[in-house]
Amino acid sequence: MTDAHRTIDAVWKLEAARIIAALTRMVHDVGLAEELAHDALVAALEQWPGTGVPDNPGAWLTAIAKRRAVDHIRRSQRLERKHEQLAHERERQRDPEWDSGQDDVLRLMFISCHPVLPAEARVALTLRLLGGLTAGEIARAFLVGEPRIARRIAGAKRTLAEEQVPFELPDGPELAERLSSVLEVIYLIFNEGYSATSGDDLMRPGLCLEALRLGRLLAELAPHEAEVHGLVALMEIQASRSAARTGPGGELVQLHEQNRGRWDPLLIRRGFTAMLRAREIGGTPGPYVLQAAIAACHAQARTPEDTDWAQIAALYEALARLLPTPIVQLNRAVALGMARGPQAGLALVDSLTGDPALRDYHLLPGVRGDLLARLGRYGEARLEFERAASLTGNAAERAFLRRRADEIAVSGAPGVTLAQAARDFLGRDDLDAASIRSYGQTLRRLCLALGDQTPLASLTAGQVARVFATAWGEAAATTWNRHRSAVRSFCAWASLDDLAAGLDRRAETRPRTEAIDPAQLEALCDRPGLPLRERALWRLLHESAAAVTTVLSLNVEDLDLDDRRARTGGTWVNWRSGTARLLPRLVAGRTRGPLFLADRRPAPARRPARADLCPQTGRRRLSYERAEYLFKQATKTLDPAGNGYTLRQLRHRT
Repeated sequence: MTDAHRTIDAVWKLEAARIIAALTRMVHDVGLAEELAHDALVAALEQWPGTGVPDNPGAWLTAIAKRRAVDHIRRSQRLERKHEQLAHERERQRDPEWDSGQDDVLRLMFISCHPVLPAEARVALTLRLLGGLTAGEIARAFLVGEPRIARRIAGAKRTLAEEQVPFELPDGPELAERLSSVLEVIYLIFNEGYSATSGDDLMRPGLCLEALRLGRLLAELAPHEAEVHGLVALMEIQASRSAARTGPGGELVQLHEQNRGRWDPLLIRRGFTAMLRAREIGGTPGPYVLQAAIAACHAQARTPEDTDWAQIAALYEALARLLPTPIVQLNRAVALGMARGPQAGLALVDSLTGDPALRDYHLLPGVRGDLLARLGRYGEARLEFERAASLTGNAAERAFLRRRADEIAVSGAPGVTLAQAARDFLGRDDLDAASIRSYGQTLRRLCLALGDQTPLASLTAGQVARVFATAWGEAAATTWNRHRSAVRSFCAWASLDDLAAGLDRRAETRPRTEAIDPAQLEALCDRPGLPLRERALWRLLHESAAAVTTVLSLNVEDLDLDDRRARTGGTWVNWRSGTARLLPRLVAGRTRGPLFLADRRPAPARRPARADLCPQTGRRRLSYERAEYLFKQATKTLDPAGNGYTLRQLRHRT
């Protein structure tokens, strides 16, 4: 039975995509097709251990699945049209020269990688439908919860159905765009396996192998597309270095330090073969062909010193003209640093430091640190390596970057660092919870952008200005001004020069917001399952016309339920019958503490101020941010823009 189950698992991984694709062509619903395919899998699990594995297991599964599809179609409302289609399919299948299976799998690739889906959903759906992986296997590969992956897959199927994405191959200009999306998804899967974004291990070989399998399959299905062969070549050559990328303890080994005798010659030959196919097809080299050519340059060098860095730099220059992304420019900077010296590479890297796309990308300070070290600027290099280590989510990369920082000797004590000063500033007793949260956002961004270990005394207004331009350059005036005020307060406390002196205060123009229609509010409050807290809060905001912060600051002991009013600070909040019916139920016997409470008790390390904690339930006061988020989510379907309304729009204006 164990052998049969192993065989079923292997057959399923090989045949799942073809079966689901064939069924999708029949029923025009990828979700239903997957269900029918799994019915056939269940039949195999029930029958094969007893009867033995059929001579052609793939055909057996396909036949059972199609039988299930026929049964479903017969129960549908479109019997006659579907019967004609099935008859046509069977006639064509009698022709030995006709093989729709390959075309169907290609269609399935295009539909699972459709641009209407977000990138994460495309990856999950591709691995599910074309890789035959379960939601649990995908979740383990990406180190996320299985329910999240299941939601992504279900949401992707629902979106495809709602958008009525046809099960057909695109043609004309649309083909190139859609093919680009398929290639992007496969390379995303490969990159996550080759250099994992999080977790303890540097690589996840299973994802690399799955991406290689999908790439090779796509090359068979679209043999006349040069970019497909370029991607396959790129992945084959990169995968050839997998065994040499880590040391005995799983630590990262840089390319120039790798034992090239451990590179896989078979994968290198396969990569070169794919490159030759791409060149035979001809045409202007695309991004994947150019990247494969760069990988080939590394593979041809017998030693690190033999690497043709001038050729690699020229290839990156061509790639940057074709694909001028910040990541490509950063890789080009590495090549320039090797071909023309570290100063040339550093000049290009420094021009990228203000790009928002690289704001939290750990390889930017990592590359900069390496170039600085080669220039002898060791103190700056150490800070860059430490900052890169704080930005990466991968434990192996973090250990490697910290080791590089520790290898650089530091003369003298660095004094008070930015991180130390930020902790001391936020740990003051005279700051309330809201101020700590607001100041903390600003200081965390400075620490991420400049490095935790940056000496406080070395900070300059120019550095802070660059952080503001990158992080909040496109932010609203209120956000910009809030972070500017936080920096000024921090500087005053630390006895520093005003580091925000070069940042002008922006004029705040608050647009007039239209109040929500009373009928919409009634419909919202009548929704089944709406929590009492939200119903009471929304009613109170609407009937009192008070500010959101004022209403959220109310305490149970402030309420005068008989007179329908409450005193907070120096103002009164009044309400009408709708709120009056809800508040006694919301209070539910409590005599003290915040009126509106959060869903959970705070963690021990994040205890709020006593005034924001309910002594009877242990829960904290509901935050403005959480209340706003819940209202936006509830009103997305009402907002024509699809963004949801704000709580301020509940205020009734006469």
